[in-house]
Amino acid sequence: MTPETAPSALPGRRPPLARELAFGLSLFALYAVAAAVPIGDRHAAAADHGRQIHDLERTLHIAAERPLNDWLAGHRTLAVAANYEYATVYVVSTLWVLAWLYRRHPDRYRVARTAFALINVIGAVCFALWPVAPPRLAPDLGFVDTVLAHGTWGSWGSPVVDHADRLAAMPSLHVAWALWVSVELARLPVRRSLQAASLLHVFLTLYVIVATANHYVLDAAGAVVVVWFAYVVTDRDPGRRSRPVVPPEDAFFLAVESDRTPQHVGGLIFLDTPDGTPSREDVIATLRGRLDELPRLGQRLSPASRVRRRRWVEHPLIDWDWHVREAVLAESGDAGLNALVGALQSETLPRDRPMWRMVLVRGYAPDRAAVVFLMHHVVADGMGVITHVLRLLTPPDALPVAGAGPSATRRALGTLVGIAQLATESRQRTRLPSSGTGERAFGTFRLPMPVVRDLARKHRVRVTDVVLCALAGGLRRVGPAAAGPEGGRALRVAVPLMTGGPEVPPEGNHTSAVMVDLPYGPMPEIERLRALAAATKRLRSGTRALASAFVMQRAARALPPVLHGAFARAVYGGRTFQAIATNLPGTNTPARLAGAPMAVAHPIVPTGPGAPLAVGALGWSGMLNMGISAEATLVADMDALCGAMRDVIEELGAAEAPEPAGPPEAAAARFVRRGRGPSVPG
Repeated sequence: MTPETAPSALPGRRPPLARELAFGLSLFALYAVAAAVPIGDRHAAAADHGRQIHDLERTLHIAAERPLNDWLAGHRTLAVAANYEYATVYVVSTLWVLAWLYRRHPDRYRVARTAFALINVIGAVCFALWPVAPPRLAPDLGFVDTVLAHGTWGSWGSPVVDHADRLAAMPSLHVAWALWVSVELARLPVRRSLQAASLLHVFLTLYVIVATANHYVLDAAGAVVVVWFAYVVTDRDPGRRSRPVVPPEDAFFLAVESDRTPQHVGGLIFLDTPDGTPSREDVIATLRGRLDELPRLGQRLSPASRVRRRRWVEHPLIDWDWHVREAVLAESGDAGLNALVGALQSETLPRDRPMWRMVLVRGYAPDRAAVVFLMHHVVADGMGVITHVLRLLTPPDALPVAGAGPSATRRALGTLVGIAQLATESRQRTRLPSSGTGERAFGTFRLPMPVVRDLARKHRVRVTDVVLCALAGGLRRVGPAAAGPEGGRALRVAVPLMTGGPEVPPEGNHTSAVMVDLPYGPMPEIERLRALAAATKRLRSGTRALASAFVMQRAARALPPVLHGAFARAVYGGRTFQAIATNLPGTNTPARLAGAPMAVAHPIVPTGPGAPLAVGALGWSGMLNMGISAEATLVADMDALCGAMRDVIEELGAAEAPEPAGPPEAAAARFVRRGRGPSVPG
């Protein structure tokens, strides 16, 4: 057996305890040797170095030691408590974390132990080559030695441990050890209260070492540098750089997710299956053959951390029994299938495995099966899910390109304008009732795409305007009343728009949401559509989308994960919008999935926290396929909402068209272009 395959080197196996104890003793031996290194008059050199540090602090206006020491020395009880804290807590906490890591997290223990050892080695070298006397040993500076003044038993500097190196002030190992403990706890899934207590201990240690005159402020700064360097050197997994970081715009949806608001997007796909194919094994074989092209299907998230961004790591053993399963409907038809989709939407995807799931559904109709494909929003947005599906088809298909986008100069100017627009955005005041439960209802309906485009062309609007009008009018007819000024006459909806380049990669989120106020009061639907057409001009300017993308993708990178998560929860959901509506491009190319002809595809869009409604529209094979998701308590009958949305579109089709402005030929050409719409949500 080679050293690489020895039991102690295998992942999850603890190294021998005797070896670890011997390693720890060697560190203390190194510390003793460093203290004994002869460097001329060591005490004189240490005192001189201490004065140099103190002079530098005074130059930098950070010499806080003397006032803190004077105050503490005048309060005997607090001074004695600080002396004992200085002498014991950092040792106890460090040994406890080492033992806990060794027992519960052996893989992490190896890195942590090595980083801790390097911290102490660097400290010992510094003590040997550049000794520094603490402030309490510099009589000319006027500090009070709180240990000697109050007779603290067993503390550093007292007769019990008089052999300890008194000239080891720079760097402060007290701060270094406390910081090491805090870093390790922050990298593991422990209670936040414990992490907060550890962070508080770092600041308490900083106060104690300075107020007791055992260290200068710059000694603590030196400790921070040493700890940082130790982790840079030791925490370098050879494969870590090949593990992609989860960008903030993707991690955003991890932060806003809860058990009540799962954040997975997907599709409901119908297959023609006259001969009963495909089988579950056929679907698995198709997925296996595409894993190299779709890497997120074989990757999971690294453990959560409050200071380090998550990464995508390989998950070599895929649980196909969980990821691809077969279900038989107890009730055939749309009612049973929609109930199943709603139940799947209500379940969060576990984060200890690749974050996707596929269910092959039997029993919908004699010659038709359904596939429910779900992916977490951290993996991809709606366009990404469509791209994944298109890669699984035979023959493979590609999304239409979105265009080159604006130049760098126009993008920069547009972003500045958009930031100003977002800053002056009025506050949302209308609310839909949200129960806060995780139970979801789902519904679908379809419309011929030529009919919808003709309607949009007729009224000189875009297809997205028609979809938004159907949403507002349909919900107004069968949904609950909105709370707000004047009975809730405007409903704010988040409309995602593509902000990336011409190619749509299957992974990641490449959209940004623009808020649109939908007219929600009682009115004829043609008036609602005309008001909507004016409101959705902000979708076509692009400035708000650019600003939103800048905040999500650029500015958010400056925030540590804990602050980024707080930011995401503050801006996403019911306080900002009440519904989500997206219009997605698809394909008209006939294709097969696992050998079965693909007939229909409906989008599945997640709701937001406190925003109980989400509507997706997908153009596929000449049809506009709608998928509506809602909190189960928002709409008593999802079929009624789907029917009401269809009625709105029929009413719009029957309404008279406005008089064209300008020559008829020019107007027709202009609105044919609008009706066709862009290849991104338009």
